[in-house]
Amino acid sequence: MAEFTASKYNRDTFDKIPEEKRTRILSVAIAEFANRGFNNANTNIIAKKAGISVGSLYKYFNTKEDFFLTAVGYGIHQLEKTLEEVLSEESDLFGKIERILRIIQKHSRENRDIIRLYNEITAEGNSELIRGLSSDMESVSAKVYTSLLAEAKKSGSVGKEVDEKIFAFCIDNLFMILQFSYATEYYRERMKVYLGKDFENDEKVIKGMMSFIRRALEKK
Repeated sequence: MAEFTASKYNRDTFDKIPEEKRTRILSVAIAEFANRGFNNANTNIIAKKAGISVGSLYKYFNTKEDFFLTAVGYGIHQLEKTLEEVLSEESDLFGKIERILRIIQKHSRENRDIIRLYNEITAEGNSELIRGLSSDMESVSAKVYTSLLAEAKKSGSVGKEVDEKIFAFCIDNLFMILQFSYATEYYRERMKVYLGKDFENDEKVIKGMMSFIRRALEKK
């Protein structure tokens, strides 16, 4: 899988502290930003919960914005890492897509703050704040999914009429909405409206989504 190559928003001093400490600071930040949003999140509270002084925090980051962007990048990178193993497997396109869907179900429930933070940065009010980081993150998925579809089309497992760029965009949107549906209140309730009691039937959700994706991609 393509590596996450987001721009660096932290100072070099942050890279020099122990990994355990960096992870603790970013994990606290992810939870705070996810729960309160960028504007309402308090760096004093984050520093206190992380067991450092706010002065130390600003030795690691020039601004609150840089701290936020670093936390977002870290959070999304965790999800990218969970997909690396799947994308290196020998299974075909549909096998990989199904594995990704299952990972999304599990990961989104276990790491709701990360997904909620991802949802937070998609808010229009933060458009300027996250423009560069969004481009960094989405370019990874775009390249990976486009490449997978191009290879599948070349092998004949999907129709020649498939436009790999457009279909990559559509599949990524399905993945993103599924993440939000398991991790955020609004999208969870929205999913319940459509699925009713089947909302928690993971196997039925997987089966239905795979049927939809196969019908869209397989040769007619």
